[in-house]
Amino acid sequence: MSGANMTASDDKPDSKDMGDKASQSNPAEQYILLAKQAKGAGAVQLVKQVLEAPEVYVFGELLDMPNIQELKNDPQHAGYYELLQLFAYGVYGDYVKESAKFPPLSSVMLTKLRHLTIVSMATGQKRIPLVTLGNQLGLTSNRELEDLIIEAMYTDIIHGKLDQKNGILELDYAIGRDIKPEDLPNIINTLQSWCDTCDTMLSNIDQLITRANSDKDAHLKHRNSLETEVLNIKASLKTQAQEGDEALSSDSRDHDKKRSAKKGIRPSSSKFWPKSS
Repeated sequence: MSGANMTASDDKPDSKDMGDKASQSNPAEQYILLAKQAKGAGAVQLVKQVLEAPEVYVFGELLDMPNIQELKNDPQHAGYYELLQLFAYGVYGDYVKESAKFPPLSSVMLTKLRHLTIVSMATGQKRIPLVTLGNQLGLTSNRELEDLIIEAMYTDIIHGKLDQKNGILELDYAIGRDIKPEDLPNIINTLQSWCDTCDTMLSNIDQLITRANSDKDAHLKHRNSLETEVLNIKASLKTQAQEGDEALSSDSRDHDKKRSAKKGIRPSSSKFWPKSS
């Protein structure tokens, strides 16, 4: 116990400075830094603090710290390592099923575990019936359940709407939780499948672009051909019109010449008088 007190007292000055930095980045950062020195009972106290910290909902980095890993090999403190794992990966139902292997939870820890359970449920569905939620959280009072949901929203770990009339929690957003190491292969496969799908879609889009460009070129060639044909037709019509005008003009001149020639032939001016008898 004296070792735990010594660790806590020695780290207090640095803890404040680290807390200021953590508030600007990762809320768990100060606890990760403290875990480099905390051992045994000191590490246990650190686990208790982080599980009650109001803004810390991700614990994977802390679990990876060597001094925290050592707790699982210590029969006296192994329960707290299991408890940290529960908060990192588990839900309230897991605690109920195996409560014997966990240390007692404070009311703050219990509330946080229920919050994390809501986050996990939000991963698989966006509309959760309040009855289902109450069963998963071990709450039979609607008032307690609604207060818990509202508190989770104010904590900013979920965003959504509490539809009391229809008894539904509609979720728009939930924070991400820690990922179990054994789940990584499935996540990698899922991401690889998504990447393959994206590559296929990009290939299809490239083909559509190539086809569209080809169709565009063909359309431009056809339009240019039509425009050239129209210009040729216009030129041909213009030439025909000019030839017609020239022919009409020539006919008109010939007609005028003929009229002039006829006007040039005048009748004789001599008069013929009948003979008198």
